[in-house]
Amino acid sequence: MHSNRLVKLGDVCKVISGYAFKSASFKDGGTTPVLKIKNIKVGTASLVDAGYVSNEFIGKIAPKFHILPNDILISLTGSHMSQPNSVVGRVGRYPKDYPLALLNQRAGKVIPDISLVDSTYLFYVLLGDDIRKEIAQMASGAASQANISPSQVESVKILLPLMDIQIEIGSLLQKYDNLIENNNRRISILEDMAQSLYREWFVNFRYPGHADNLNASSSNVSKKPKLIDSPLGQIPQGWEVKVFSESFDFWNGKKCTKSLLGEFDLYGANGIVGKAESWKYENAVIIGRVGAYCGAVEYCFDRFWGSDNTIIAKCKTDTNISYLFLLLEHFNLNKYAGGSAQPLLTQTTLKQLKYIAPPEELINEFEKITHNFYEGVVNLKKRNRNLKKQRDMLLPKLISGQIELKD
Repeated sequence: MHSNRLVKLGDVCKVISGYAFKSASFKDGGTTPVLKIKNIKVGTASLVDAGYVSNEFIGKIAPKFHILPNDILISLTGSHMSQPNSVVGRVGRYPKDYPLALLNQRAGKVIPDISLVDSTYLFYVLLGDDIRKEIAQMASGAASQANISPSQVESVKILLPLMDIQIEIGSLLQKYDNLIENNNRRISILEDMAQSLYREWFVNFRYPGHADNLNASSSNVSKKPKLIDSPLGQIPQGWEVKVFSESFDFWNGKKCTKSLLGEFDLYGANGIVGKAESWKYENAVIIGRVGAYCGAVEYCFDRFWGSDNTIIAKCKTDTNISYLFLLLEHFNLNKYAGGSAQPLLTQTTLKQLKYIAPPEELINEFEKITHNFYEGVVNLKKRNRNLKKQRDMLLPKLISGQIELKD
């Protein structure tokens, strides 16, 4: 057993909220990223949809608002526990290959006293389920606008072993994250390959056999087939313009209670949100129906349950899920959302959308290639979930000394 002390976070670190940037500070031509609440993910951070300001802010605001690689970030505003991907108090670490960024208000940073606590150890403690739940349960406010203060986070108590034990625990758990990071890079490569192939075949019209139908009146420099006019612009001869309802079926997801014993993934608007004891759909695309993730798309080759925040889409042929996923992703469905209080996407809107429909045999050929890509992605994501589960199970056992660290 280790010799652990029970300490308040505030005894070993400082939690701060970010700088209050004015809306006018954000510029399209800005070069310095500003991390907002939405950029803090569970375990990491992302620059997707980050705001940007001019680099003069780097010298204008205090260094404590600067974000450097491996800094620990925490969301001080978010949802309640029912929505884990956007929950208040979620903790992420700024990736080591990201540029210097700045911290926006309500996005928090945990600044450890490195003489008392190892930064990597502290990150994994804050990432643990028990601490995250404790922090989230302290929040006040509406379901989608729950707030916690830096002082509330600092009041949480954690177990603190001796420094050398902290370093060993952090180093061991970091190995799991290194494997996860490697898998994520492979996932990104496979997804990029599928997206590139989609653009090449169905956007640029450079598909297998297209050279057999080149426009004789052109110089053939573009290597595009003969094009004809359509309601959606010029399309290859033999292709059609259809509405979604001709080729795809849509269903609204159904409300489902999460289960600790469930074996089927439960999808919400923002991806997997838990487990369900039964399944309703299989081999389909999941579309976010409402809220901040309205129009987001995901795919699942297995049996699953889609919540009432989703719309489920399938090809009428019950195949070609990869093609359908990439088609919907290319559409940027959120721009078709209605609703007043919050964005809302409906089946009626989706069914009326027009798209350029290639010949079925070309879609089938595309599916044979890309399905393998996405099966690889699915398998890598499963490995990552198992690695995270093992890592999270190890943490309390390592801290308590149930599992001895070996020299």
